[in-house]
Amino acid sequence: MRLNKEEMRVVLGLVLIALITRLLPHPPNFAPITSIALFTGFHFVNKRLALFIPLLCMFLTDLYLGVHSLMPIIYLSFVLISMLGLKAKSISFGTVLTASTLFFFISNLGVWYFYYPTNWAGLSSCFILAIPFFINSLMGDLFYTSVLQFSFDKLKQSSFTTIK
Repeated sequence: MRLNKEEMRVVLGLVLIALITRLLPHPPNFAPITSIALFTGFHFVNKRLALFIPLLCMFLTDLYLGVHSLMPIIYLSFVLISMLGLKAKSISFGTVLTASTLFFFISNLGVWYFYYPTNWAGLSSCFILAIPFFINSLMGDLFYTSVLQFSFDKLKQSSFTTIK
């Protein structure tokens, strides 16, 4: 399913709401950006916009939360997650799990390379210590993806009478 202009406004509104939630206090890695990347990748007709929106969300909030050396790696993971959304046939549990796992591996490879000894022990330590963050990421991704999709579906049903 692809969006018309009215639907695009709804999605942008939902993205704005999700973006604001990143700035509110929350458990580590329990954030909406992976969900935004999947959602825009799946729903936006304009592929560039689908790739740009999650990066814009990250950049704007990173300006407030703080910039860091891993930003290029983190941003790359969100581009890849948006591309996953572009290719997905639906946003299912499996799609969200894939996106969460992709973020986990890419971000932690960056953390390992820059902050741990670049050997097997460093890699093992990095990934083992990151497991609680992965659990939070997965829980947040499932929650925010469900909220975005449910809200979008409900708004579509109530607001767009021409859509069947």
